[in-house]
Amino acid sequence: MNFTKLPLAGAFRIDLEPRGDDRGFFARLFCQDEFRQHGLNDVWTQCNVSHNNLTGTLRGMHFQRPPRADAKLVKCMAGSVYDVLVDLRRGSRSYGKWTAVELTPDGGEMVYVPQGFAHGFQTLSPHAELLYFHSENYSPEHEGGLRHDDPDVNIAWPIEISNLSDRDRALPPLSKVEPIS
Repeated sequence: MNFTKLPLAGAFRIDLEPRGDDRGFFARLFCQDEFRQHGLNDVWTQCNVSHNNLTGTLRGMHFQRPPRADAKLVKCMAGSVYDVLVDLRRGSRSYGKWTAVELTPDGGEMVYVPQGFAHGFQTLSPHAELLYFHSENYSPEHEGGLRHDDPDVNIAWPIEISNLSDRDRALPPLSKVEPIS
């Protein structure tokens, strides 16, 4: 695996190193030793899948508060998505800043989302599917979110939003979100 630092401290793009022949390829999605060497979370307690039918669907921007704040490892298994991270860490030099990576199954890239970040994505194709590894189990009483169109964050979504849940539409702006310690 190749680990590339993203512009927000602690966030990484991770590219697979496929080994292949005429049958196809084999690649590691996770190696505890390599994650430890990069100072990343190396224990995953929950794995989820997100299937999205329509192009333009937006899910996010979600996070969990301490003591259940979680790191995520995100991989696109079908279709393509624009994956976005926003730094919500108290005292961070990049607080309120965002970065994005386009994820496809063909590219073999993943995104490591550290604790203290809001995360979301927009589908760029129909039937986009993401595989999520979480460092903490989902905890409804610790969940939080950030408005996807907050002008103070100014995320540049690549295409028109075609589908957004009422819950995500009602999320607060950055000015109303308590920083995560």
